[in-house]
Amino acid sequence: MPTLLADAGAGSGDPDLGLLKAVNGLAADAPGWLDSLVAWTAEYGILLGLAALGLTAWLVARRRPDAPVAVAGVLWAPLAVAISELANLPISQLVDRPRPFVSHPELDVLVPGKEDTLSFVSDHSAMSMGIAVALFLVNRRLGLAAGALALLQGFCRLFVGVHYPTDVIGGYALATAVVLLLAPIAMAVLVPLCHALSRTALRPLVVARSVAAEPGGRRSAVPAGRRAGRRRGRGEPQPERAPEDLAA
Repeated sequence: MPTLLADAGAGSGDPDLGLLKAVNGLAADAPGWLDSLVAWTAEYGILLGLAALGLTAWLVARRRPDAPVAVAGVLWAPLAVAISELANLPISQLVDRPRPFVSHPELDVLVPGKEDTLSFVSDHSAMSMGIAVALFLVNRRLGLAAGALALLQGFCRLFVGVHYPTDVIGGYALATAVVLLLAPIAMAVLVPLCHALSRTALRPLVVARSVAAEPGGRRSAVPAGRRAGRRRGRGEPQPERAPEDLAA
């Protein structure tokens, strides 16, 4: 059956196949334990690392002055990944590109069991970049760390021989487009939702306990020293408090 993407091995000097063979060729010269480590990293390790970064982003977001907005941004990351994966279902069927090792059995395949699945676009690359871009919109440091893992994911998918470079690039592009194009719509729904949750018993999921309300709906952490000073000062004449103290 003809595919929208020509077979990467149809012509000599194809850069897509050439880069794949160059990276996958490293596996042939690597010790067995390294091949096993990269294979596990490509399938599970990087995704676990991204999940840890997402959890860290959520914990940090809960302590920000704009906690409901920040938490909504973090929540958008897994939702964007899910949408990207759903969008990839018709794309992969339309392109109908087989795995590279199906046409090129000389490749060293480190992850078995993918013979009956399609190659374009790379699901792992889309998931990794989707989380990275979404986290970058909320927390640049964590987003950059996630971006580095997403790039490593692309390299690992070539190393284990299950994707062409264009599969990885396609995954990056799909996830980035979903995150950025749908972010305004998603935030229009998620921000009010997080604000509503902050007024229920689920408030700790959105706002850390040490965060108190300020005028105008903003939130800020109340220093422990100030709270202790208030307790010690009970029964004594109190100085006139500033507006922010009244709000606290």
